[in-house]
Amino acid sequence: MKLIDLRSDTVTKPTEKMRKAMYKAEVGDDVYRDDPTIIELEYKAAKKLGKEAALFVPSGTMGNQVAVLTHTQRGEEIILEENSHIFINEVGGIAILAGVQAKTLKGVSGALNVNDVENAIREEDIHYPKTSLICIENTHNKAGGKVIPIENMKSIYELGKKHSIPIHLDGARIFNASTYLNVDVKEIAQFADSINFCLSKGLCAPIGSVLVGSNEFINKARKNRKLLGGGMRQAGILAAAGIIALDEMTLRLQEDHENAKNLAEGLAEIPGIHLDVEGVQTNIIMVDVSGMGINGNQLADSLKKYNILINGSKDGNIRLVTHAYINKDDIDKVLKSFKNLI
Repeated sequence: MKLIDLRSDTVTKPTEKMRKAMYKAEVGDDVYRDDPTIIELEYKAAKKLGKEAALFVPSGTMGNQVAVLTHTQRGEEIILEENSHIFINEVGGIAILAGVQAKTLKGVSGALNVNDVENAIREEDIHYPKTSLICIENTHNKAGGKVIPIENMKSIYELGKKHSIPIHLDGARIFNASTYLNVDVKEIAQFADSINFCLSKGLCAPIGSVLVGSNEFINKARKNRKLLGGGMRQAGILAAAGIIALDEMTLRLQEDHENAKNLAEGLAEIPGIHLDVEGVQTNIIMVDVSGMGINGNQLADSLKKYNILINGSKDGNIRLVTHAYINKDDIDKVLKSFKNLI
């Protein structure tokens, strides 16, 4: 029986074409800048997002942490949305590694209010830390895969320019955002000075993210990557899968979005389940199952007997994520399994 894994779009395995490309990849020592496949991936990534240069990193967390390290100095402050991945899910890295503190703001569906951001920028005062970075997340994970409107990003970017503060975009799922908005990814990327995006979330590459920005920024970031242990050697084996992810897997994300919407619509019809169907924009669905009389952990245990995996929770809120290995038949089976549990 097929295992239906809805825990995340990180659970995808490399495609057969990726595996073959990895096997045949031409490699060299990337720390010495000798790996031709890494160089090709970085060139493609920078060009695709409209930036000057790019840097391959092992993970999205490292990409974000390298960006914060590169943009800031110890003792400074950065502005983030209160539920952003950088603040919630990266083990306090900004404090431990970069030595900066976080000024968190409440967003609406993950989007920051530009007036709130401006009010949060520190004035020059002997008592205050310097505001040195503004971080945005698009799509926003904790908001249920919501897409930050381009106009919102533009207004914050212009505010950053006004105050000489760079903007970093945690664009782990930026291609989901561009798919939803039906725009070239450059249309989003133009409103950030640096961007981190994942190859292993939704795009099926086994490992890796890419950090893009100006030549000057990436040159500094390369040294910070080494500091964090991210300087790899014959990493072209990984980059070969990343090239296919960029060239091909970014083009099929609409299918994941449609499957997520179909799953959401089906779940909304089941008694005891509550969710905002209209709010499902990309491949993430936030669901409240407390009306079923169970919590997320109990539901996760119950679904295992149907060969369905989800991440549980202590309360009734769960997150379901569609990806390349979830098809329409799987959605039908999941809905049937939920109904059987009821």
